[in-house]
Amino acid sequence: MPAQIQGNTYLERIKGKISNASQLGGIETFVADNGAARGTRVAWINTGTGLRYKVVIDRAMDIADAFYSAHSLAWISHVGITAPQPFANKGIDWLRTFFGGLLTTCGLSHVGGPESDEHGDRGIHGNISNIPAELESIIQPDPLNGKTEMSITGVMRESKIFGPSLELRRTISGNLGEAYLHIHDEVTNRGNTPAPHMLLYHINFGFPLADQGSEIFWNGKMTLPDREGDDKIFNDKNDFHKCPAPIGIHKGTGEAVAFIDPVAGENSECVAGIYNKNLDLAVQLTFNKKQLPWLTNWQHWGEGEYVTGIEPGTHPPIGQAKARKNKELIFIQPGEKKIYDVRIEVLYEKNAINKFVNRFKDSH
Repeated sequence: MPAQIQGNTYLERIKGKISNASQLGGIETFVADNGAARGTRVAWINTGTGLRYKVVIDRAMDIADAFYSAHSLAWISHVGITAPQPFANKGIDWLRTFFGGLLTTCGLSHVGGPESDEHGDRGIHGNISNIPAELESIIQPDPLNGKTEMSITGVMRESKIFGPSLELRRTISGNLGEAYLHIHDEVTNRGNTPAPHMLLYHINFGFPLADQGSEIFWNGKMTLPDREGDDKIFNDKNDFHKCPAPIGIHKGTGEAVAFIDPVAGENSECVAGIYNKNLDLAVQLTFNKKQLPWLTNWQHWGEGEYVTGIEPGTHPPIGQAKARKNKELIFIQPGEKKIYDVRIEVLYEKNAINKFVNRFKDSH
């Protein structure tokens, strides 16, 4: 595994040894030209540490493929990347474009299953993941001039005449020589009436990071949805913090979901993630409980569809109608802005992995 190099040490090591910063890493944009993704804008981001990932600009700047060294981190569905389908917002149509990936954004006004009420019709997980970005900036690293920072920023608008009109401004950033990415989101109500708001970061881990024996880490009080099947995984007799082999009950639509009220540490910081001991590789998620008070753990261990999701959110995926009934639905006032930050970091040095694992030791 490559050593993680930071700050001045990194700049000192490369001094006088490169002509072009792209030799180390950076952001490369292109347009897919084949299959269901044809015509879709994509950005490959290479941190120069072994962590590299694909931002799908035309799909809300969500993240599809992600790798560390030789190992894939993310689950990619049978669907793969598709061009955006702005009207895939009825019933379960969203599933036709769900590529999984390291991140699929759910919201901005509904997170959960399809539903209808006096406030309208809503398909699974809202519209945002099928909205293309208007790019504002791409900032490349310039290590020859002492700059290792890089970022890509775009704006997505979930809007219609008469409202609601929500805008997501997303920046994904990082540094050459550091194996992490930071997602900074700003959701603003551009309309003139209060707008309902729900947001969930559907982060999906797949093989080989998620493999039989890999450990799933989170701390907090767990509750289950009011539906059949979740308690077959999430029960006292089953070690649901450890990935199993593929299981028969998860063929087809089989799955299990738990809603977690995560334990926050200093400065309201919450940590979760996954660790594969055989690979000596972990991925740590860090988020702020004041911004994202809920965590959802999705487990779908079907043969050929083997994935676990660790998903920070403003709500669990209960849907707008239930959140409204429970008086938990967020409303953004005209001109108001909500801020969200999620950090995804690859851990491969022993000390960093031990520190990550030990913080969950007493709770599992």
